[in-house]
Amino acid sequence: MEENHKRGHWALLNPGEDNELEVFGYQTQALRRTLCLLGSILTCGLLKLIFYWRPQWNVWAHCVACPLQEADVVLLRTTDEFQKYTRKPVVCLYLSILKSPLSPRPGDVIVADRHSVINRAVLKPELKVRCIQVQKIRYVWDNVEERFQKVGLLEDSNSCFDIHHTFGSGLGKEEQEIRRFICGPNAIEVQIQPIWKLLVKQVLNPFYVFQAFTLTLWLSQGYIEYSIAIIILTVISIVLSVYDLRQQSVNLHNLVEEHNKIQATIHTKEEGLQELESRLLVPGDILVLSGKFSLPCDAILIDGSCIVNEGMLTGESIPVTKTPLPQAENTLPWKSHSLEDYRRHVLFCGTEVIQTKPGGPGPVRAVVLQTGFNTAKGDLVRSILYPRPLNFQLYNDAFKFIVFLALLGVVAFFYAFAVYMYQGTSARDTVTMSLLLLTVSVPPVLPAALTTGIFYAQKRLKKKKIFCISPQRINMCGQINLICFDKTGTLTEDGLDLWGAVPVMRNCFQEVHSFTSGSALPWGPLCAAMASCHSLIVLDGTIQGDPLDVKMFEGTNWIIGDPSVDFNDSSIPASSIIIKPGPQASQTPVRAVAILHQFPFSSGLQRMSVITQQTGRDHLDAYMKGAPEMVASFCRPETVPSNFKKELKLYTMQGFRVIALAHKPLKAGKHPAETGTYTREEIESELTFLGLLIMENRLKKETKPVLKELSNARIRTVMITGDNLQTAITVAKNSEMIPQGHKVIIIEANESEGFSPPSVTWQLLENTEEGPRNKDIRLSIQDSSFPEEGRVDNYHFAMTGKSYQVIAQNFSSLLPKILVNGAIFARMSPGQKSSLVEEFQKLNYYVGMCGDGANDCGALKMAHAGISLSEQEASVASPFTSKTANIECVPHLIREGRAALVSSFGVFKYLTMYGIIQLIGTALLYWQLQLFGNYQYLMQDVGITLMVCLTMSSTHAYPKLAPYRPAGQLISPPLLLSVFLNTCFSGIVQFWAFLFLKQQPWYCEVQRYSQCYMVNRSDSFSNASVDSNFTTGNGTLTPNSVLSFESTSLWPIVTLNCIMVAFIFSKGKPFRKPVYTNYLFSFLLISALCVTLFIMFADMPVIYSGMEFIPTVTTWRICILAASLVQFCVAFFVEDAILQNRELWLLIKKKWGVHSKSQYRKWQRKLAQDPSWPPMNRTDYSGESKNGFYVNCAYENSESPPVQKVDVTGSSAEQHFWTRL
Repeated sequence: MEENHKRGHWALLNPGEDNELEVFGYQTQALRRTLCLLGSILTCGLLKLIFYWRPQWNVWAHCVACPLQEADVVLLRTTDEFQKYTRKPVVCLYLSILKSPLSPRPGDVIVADRHSVINRAVLKPELKVRCIQVQKIRYVWDNVEERFQKVGLLEDSNSCFDIHHTFGSGLGKEEQEIRRFICGPNAIEVQIQPIWKLLVKQVLNPFYVFQAFTLTLWLSQGYIEYSIAIIILTVISIVLSVYDLRQQSVNLHNLVEEHNKIQATIHTKEEGLQELESRLLVPGDILVLSGKFSLPCDAILIDGSCIVNEGMLTGESIPVTKTPLPQAENTLPWKSHSLEDYRRHVLFCGTEVIQTKPGGPGPVRAVVLQTGFNTAKGDLVRSILYPRPLNFQLYNDAFKFIVFLALLGVVAFFYAFAVYMYQGTSARDTVTMSLLLLTVSVPPVLPAALTTGIFYAQKRLKKKKIFCISPQRINMCGQINLICFDKTGTLTEDGLDLWGAVPVMRNCFQEVHSFTSGSALPWGPLCAAMASCHSLIVLDGTIQGDPLDVKMFEGTNWIIGDPSVDFNDSSIPASSIIIKPGPQASQTPVRAVAILHQFPFSSGLQRMSVITQQTGRDHLDAYMKGAPEMVASFCRPETVPSNFKKELKLYTMQGFRVIALAHKPLKAGKHPAETGTYTREEIESELTFLGLLIMENRLKKETKPVLKELSNARIRTVMITGDNLQTAITVAKNSEMIPQGHKVIIIEANESEGFSPPSVTWQLLENTEEGPRNKDIRLSIQDSSFPEEGRVDNYHFAMTGKSYQVIAQNFSSLLPKILVNGAIFARMSPGQKSSLVEEFQKLNYYVGMCGDGANDCGALKMAHAGISLSEQEASVASPFTSKTANIECVPHLIREGRAALVSSFGVFKYLTMYGIIQLIGTALLYWQLQLFGNYQYLMQDVGITLMVCLTMSSTHAYPKLAPYRPAGQLISPPLLLSVFLNTCFSGIVQFWAFLFLKQQPWYCEVQRYSQCYMVNRSDSFSNASVDSNFTTGNGTLTPNSVLSFESTSLWPIVTLNCIMVAFIFSKGKPFRKPVYTNYLFSFLLISALCVTLFIMFADMPVIYSGMEFIPTVTTWRICILAASLVQFCVAFFVEDAILQNRELWLLIKKKWGVHSKSQYRKWQRKLAQDPSWPPMNRTDYSGESKNGFYVNCAYENSESPPVQKVDVTGSSAEQHFWTRL
């Protein structure tokens, strides 16, 4: 019973998705609520503030656990490593308030859609729906499945038949009202956050609360000047943050505001066509499309076809043809029926309908699929509103360091409390002075100082036309050690140039037709396929479409004509595209060709097909174009040349983009208007192979030098492309992504066939060059293994998306071993790109992804640093966007990231040391119930620390990328030793001065022996021309807690120490320019040093009076300066020659056998010891175990080295890759 109750208390929200959450049910109790309210009043709101910081404590204090179906409050917890909690109230919606009467009987359905969660969510007879709102998405409680489920969309379980017949005639008025009430408005509303709310959120940050406490304490003790300076800085920082957040809110609001004001036409059962505001649309409505239209929702096309611009989603403003969902009479879910290509039927929210083509007498119609934030555009906006949290070690370590400093302050508090209690001071003074010492250890300038490095880096990036929407990722860029590049449009030029066509006749390749010669392509099936197999349209007098299609069509010298003029056959649908020979085209008997129907190109399917009809002929023709391997698989084997693979390699190995074309005459019998009844399977079978189209894709001029720079910096580069594998390999070699002399091993994995288990084949690729373009390229299997020296680094793996999928599914233990040296991943779908980036991250790589936006959006968001080269709206989801469309932005970003990271470390170390140095000095003075004066603190805090922290980070990045990364952890031996040793050096000098001072013949405790001091002052300090009526900032020279020899001696030591560590920690090369190039910082540091020395040695009454000093003999001051100079020399030598000596630390690590804990480093070490790796000239099969997984013993047992045996039993606990995905 207890177990069932616990299961009812917990559930998963969005299981298996990126935004998966755990949900816990709670009920509020009146008694607990009253006690919490009383506690908040008694603690003056402190308990309320703690509950604000920790929402889970708020729920646990106010509520008791209960089953979710009884809960009035739910606690949400993310399932990632952050385990972040959120509190949400459960809201009840009562359908009884609707105008239309509803039946409360349990058996009656609420909506006609039998799959809808709404039928299961309405609790009868109360007609109540329980729901929660999480990240702009509404979830209702499913009373049958006992979990919260999304509303605002049609269920995926609907079949094609269901969508056509349940929703094809439109919704009734009652059902519309019910859906509108439960699903909410079809609006992507981003409210402009009120300034007061943003201000409260900023001010209630835990650090600002502590800062407010500190400043209040300081102001009460008369430390006014520095407190005011910090208040001004904090106010400026908060105002800038609020302004930035407000601007982001306004910009995002403006981006989506127009979306909510669209007028749409729908078809209802009772009223027929009806025009209404788009915010009133509900899932299941029939949307009628006519002409240009901005889509206000996601919809499934059911009648007619249309052309849309999906630039908002893909980053490429290329017209895309959408086709209607087939009316298949089966029970398969509609997405499964269309396999990977279901997107060709879906019109996505935010995209623009350019042209509509009715499929019959009626208009183009679509069923509303998703509304509001469930849509594609809504998902994009949500990714901006709720970005993926960063898991960067620096921020975790920074928090631990602050906790350490706070604990140090607590120790100091008890020390001060004990000293003052022992000396018998009043309780009020004891508590006040103890709290003052508590606040010394945590510098109040810390939040502002830590963001200055990022601010300066962001400013410099803007000058290089690199824009950032997630500034915190700039520091993360400093740790990047692997960059994934898309190929087309990123490494190579966007445009393609026609190079040649290779026709096939009688099962043999013919002579290449060169387009560079200027002669037109002769008429024939290949020319017909090139002229018609595309999805081009004419807009405003220009041909628009995919660049490849444009180049291919232009190569035929045909033109797109007017259907009413060029093809006046009444049987041809008016929506058909008409093409005809142009003036420059080769002679042809055909007057015009009508493209009747299209099966659009899909990156998942890697092909497209069309149905055409020539003028004066009754029969129809089908043409296909796509990836050569894919097209050949749909052709009759006897039509494919026997040397197809060899011919294909001949061109792909030279870096050409190769497209194959095929043809099939269709049987007469169907009217041209009925071509939409053909299925893709009917068209794409038994085709005749026509030939190859060769296109040239040139490298961008910036690609090679940038890749060389990254290689010199030991940053791995990987190519992830949708193009052909051989083309990708050639581009990688030409760009020197794969250096000369390095080997390429092609991995080909195949699923199980019949009784044959899944297999992986390893082939070594060798090419022999015999000229600049004419290369004799062959695939050969080498008998010899790689030489031992450099064996780990001189080979690279290359594979296709299909092989990647098979390996991830059946050989998952092999995947990390392959990824360690994987360089080329071709024919990758968008989902596979995202998956690959995630797998690299699992190996502890810091991954950057650079793409042009098309099909890269998922990978750009998944990477630690996604860099979009597109200016389209899709790039909004990418952390970084470059307005310069080449990869030069990548080293710029890494340089600035490294500089910002080193600056953050330097500032953090300085502030840590500044707090500790002041703490030591103040603690020594506390021993005698003394402290530094206000102006003494002011000089250190404002004159040095504040100015240093605001300018230290402005040092520019070093122009050359170093072959190693800066440290990524604050809690590391060099940094901890640096802080510890500098603390020791500072403590030794301060203790020496404190103790040695007392041994001087002229020393006396001013506070205790003030009369003796006043009498003997003029005899002891003849060199100080001080008036006998000397006064201090606190009044006349009377015993007080500031005026003493101790504070006069310790202040210059502490001040000089702050200047020293600021200089020592502002290291330049190899990640930043030398410190002297930071002119403002250098000037401030030198000025602070000069002022400090002037104050020390200028025997001027006004200085002694203002700074609350006592004149001392010159020899003592020289001793203090000499001690500080010795400390500086020792600290500088230790920091520069030992702690920052990379070679020394590498030697120490080697001596002690310390190795990197990163997963990829562990694999590199294991593979270096494996004589059988990399595999070549062999095929491996999955094990015969029940789960069929290949298992490598070294992977399963990290202690043992890899072994050569292949067919071993796998681990049954290993998860299926696609289930995880």
